[in-house]
Amino acid sequence: MRLHIFGASSSGVTTLGLALSEKLSIPYIDSDDYFWERAEPPYTLRRKPAERNALVQQALQSTSWILGGSVIDWGADVFPAFDLVVFLWVPPAIRMARLKKRELERYGTVIYTDPGRKQQYEDFLAWAADYDPGTGIANRTLQAHEQWMQQLSCPVLQLRGDYTTEEQVEQVMNKLLLSGYPGISATV
Repeated sequence: MRLHIFGASSSGVTTLGLALSEKLSIPYIDSDDYFWERAEPPYTLRRKPAERNALVQQALQSTSWILGGSVIDWGADVFPAFDLVVFLWVPPAIRMARLKKRELERYGTVIYTDPGRKQQYEDFLAWAADYDPGTGIANRTLQAHEQWMQQLSCPVLQLRGDYTTEEQVEQVMNKLLLSGYPGISATV
């Protein structure tokens, strides 16, 4: 089973991916682990596309996995065919509140007190806030994701709203069951 989950930053991709990973007993692979090199501060050093793609292709060699994160611009031949793509959309006010809370929990008050980190945080918030209106700050926008989904030949499940993780898992499992995916039953 090859699932791909994506959406805007703080839409719940990782949370859902990890929950499904546990339920289905298959690995969760986060695209950020391949897009970014380890750096301090984190998420500041992009990996070269050829290296990134080679690394993620190696990670996706097994027959079953869940890939989380937006990969729409990584190249046409990077990923094997997905069995199901799950798109998460959360109202912007809820998503941005989650994002601010996550960043503070992750990094502490340094995002407010250190001038460089504060600028990085503010730039990130502006980029993340541009997802829905798509004014040009970000290339990862709702419009870009919607256009990408229209090009897919695999089933796509769009979860739009502020659902709990349990509700999302149930909807994904129902979609897999209805699609007749081998190994998925009503008791899973």
